[in-house]
Amino acid sequence: MAFAFVLVPALAAAAAAAPTPPPPAPFSADECAVFARELSFAKSVADHDAAAFAEHVAPDAAFAAGSPHPQRGRDAIVRAWTPIVKGEGLRLEWYPVRTTVVGDIAWSTGPALAEESEKGTTRLTRSTFQSVWRRNAQGVWQVVFDGGTPPREVQAADAEAFRKARPAACPRA
Repeated sequence: MAFAFVLVPALAAAAAAAPTPPPPAPFSADECAVFARELSFAKSVADHDAAAFAEHVAPDAAFAAGSPHPQRGRDAIVRAWTPIVKGEGLRLEWYPVRTTVVGDIAWSTGPALAEESEKGTTRLTRSTFQSVWRRNAQGVWQVVFDGGTPPREVQAADAEAFRKARPAACPRA
């Protein structure tokens, strides 16, 4: 127990002395376009808009890309996501914090919050999503790969902090 009293202050001092990471580089115009597209994609789910959701997904996309059984193709993805888009027992929210673009390919990542309700009980989980976008021939960004980290259970205060941190627009300098 005495070890903990020595270790905790030492760790706190080390953390205070650690250099602060530099702020991220300003977003380019293309990165802001993907950022806005990711926000629009999340809004399609929040608004229960199945048509808008489908429009964000590339015809040849793969979701749950890192899983043993990814969903392949827009039709399969739309079918699998129908209950989520309808909000049936699950409210899913997410927003980007970083986008990176190389040519017509983009990567985005950020936090996600799932609120599952069943029989009067609500369970909150957080994860991190990662999406790969491709600009199609019409210049529209569509998701081609989507995946993320395993969810971890969180408390209501974590959900509130998640929602307060949601950016209103791209953090372009």
